[in-house]
Amino acid sequence: MAHQSDLISEDILEYLKSQENKSLLRFITCGSVDDGKSTLIGRLLYDSKLIFEDQLSSLESDSKKVGTQGGDMDFALLVDGLAAEREQGITIDVAYRFFSTDKRKFIVADTPGHEQYTRNMATGASNADLAIILIDARKGILTQTRRHSYIVSLLGIKHVLLAVNKMDLMDYDQKVFEEIETDYRAFAKDIGLTDITCVPISALKGDNILERGDNLDWYDGPTLMEVLETVDVTTDEKSAPFRFPVQWVNRPDLDFRGFSGTIVSGTVRQGDEIVVLPSAKTSRIKCIVAMGGDLDEAIAGQAVTLVLEDEIDISRGDVICRKENRAELTDQFMAHVLWMDEEHLLPGRPYLVKIGSKMVPGMITDLKYKVNVNSLEHEAGKALELNEVGVCNLSLSDQIPYDHYADIRETGAFIIINRLNNNTVGVGMIDHGLRRAENIHWQALDVDKTSRAGQKSQKPAVLWFTGYSGSGKSTVANALEKKLFGRGNHTYVLDGDNVRHGLNKDLGFTDVDRVENIRRVAETSKLMVDAGLITLVSFISPFRSERRMARELMDDGEFIEIFVNTPLEVCEQRDPKGLYKKARAGEIKNFTGFDSPYEEPDDAELNIDTTDLQPDQAADRIIDYLEEKGYLAS
Repeated sequence: MAHQSDLISEDILEYLKSQENKSLLRFITCGSVDDGKSTLIGRLLYDSKLIFEDQLSSLESDSKKVGTQGGDMDFALLVDGLAAEREQGITIDVAYRFFSTDKRKFIVADTPGHEQYTRNMATGASNADLAIILIDARKGILTQTRRHSYIVSLLGIKHVLLAVNKMDLMDYDQKVFEEIETDYRAFAKDIGLTDITCVPISALKGDNILERGDNLDWYDGPTLMEVLETVDVTTDEKSAPFRFPVQWVNRPDLDFRGFSGTIVSGTVRQGDEIVVLPSAKTSRIKCIVAMGGDLDEAIAGQAVTLVLEDEIDISRGDVICRKENRAELTDQFMAHVLWMDEEHLLPGRPYLVKIGSKMVPGMITDLKYKVNVNSLEHEAGKALELNEVGVCNLSLSDQIPYDHYADIRETGAFIIINRLNNNTVGVGMIDHGLRRAENIHWQALDVDKTSRAGQKSQKPAVLWFTGYSGSGKSTVANALEKKLFGRGNHTYVLDGDNVRHGLNKDLGFTDVDRVENIRRVAETSKLMVDAGLITLVSFISPFRSERRMARELMDDGEFIEIFVNTPLEVCEQRDPKGLYKKARAGEIKNFTGFDSPYEEPDDAELNIDTTDLQPDQAADRIIDYLEEKGYLAS
């Protein structure tokens, strides 16, 4: 039953050529846990006679060892390679498999069904042309069926093959299949999935996989393999606008400078007039370099190096387009976001946004609504949790070239990265740019920060005090300002409690509100530094992410983090406002150090413990630092 082809032994070159000329279909299998996804792929590989001798031998041995199918082979073991997957009988990571038939080549991604691994399912779906959504005939449509279908729709997969599996356990009942098909089509219509083929199957027994068998006489549609071999996934990539994200500036010697990457859509020819975004510099294509020699023309999917007639500044992440049909530019847009991290998405928190090969700092400025994947209703919310989908506004630090995701997937999709650990925490699809990004421009002023600071004879900066409530932040800041004022410096103190009486009076103490609290104060501090002031900020500011965001808002050397490192037990003994007592009594929720975390600084410029240090002594130590670093004249 192992892979066989006479051509392999007779004419290997002819065999390879025959494989090369076949079309390729990328598809995924998805659905709920234990719907039979891995078994289906194993069956496809087995019946396609593309299992090699050693794999077949290993499968037979493993099936006896695991014993989940009695004396029969357990096809799921072909793709469930992790020990944890075999122990639990579930798929955890995405497994890719290649196989082919006489008509077509296939790359299939076996994706997890468990809710915890939805991020892996989305990863597998990101490059797929077709999705096989499995439904256990015994259970019908489940939450994960709806969630995965919504993600399939969100990621722009237009072709869906609904495989109603385990029909053998329902006596191949036609009524069961028809009820599931009716329910699914009604649901799918609301999320924009229209090209759906429904097939009743038994992956374990092989019914309707490659052959029809005798158990489903009432079904007269195509088998699962017939759908895979004939579905038309021809796209309009070649006729779409030309997009070439630059992945690498290729400069092997002084005489050659080209820009390498893969054409994601459209066609380019020698002599074409192009524009580079976001710089908007124009030039013409001098030559198209590819393996095997220069080309007159290159199309979507080809990896090439473009050489231009003019020496213009182009970097990794820039996008080359035709001059007459260029991508859009924006630094603010609305997008659908699928959140894939245990730590919630918090509007206002700084993240990295990577679109193509370009990565820029950014944040979610507004979570407009969350999408209930069961009812498709829009729900209000302040944060996105693991596996939730929401529609958000995003703001980036720089402009990016983009297309609407529905038009070109490669230049309309992005990922969101945690800045502290570099984990991918979300994936997004751009709906449209925000008009305000085009209408608001920075107004240059003649009197600038340097002249304002020069008038005050000081170097402006933000002194950011962080630490537990009761650590002494405001007391030290107050003592420091008095000393600075006495020296003739121009200062202002932004105190956490004072600001919450005005600018931030609408915010509570949830993680979401704490992030917004710091964002507003950081922006206000930036304005004060621009005014030439030495600004003292006294906030608990418990999260490293937000303190880092505040640091990055300032120019180099303008942010000085002062960790008032007084132990929590000492702060509680002081309890100047009675807050710890109330927190102990359960009268205050989300109190830092109790039921809300505090993340200590990794690299604070100053570390002060007020357990023994008096406020005036702490202030003198800070002044010594400012004089030493040139912020104040000694």
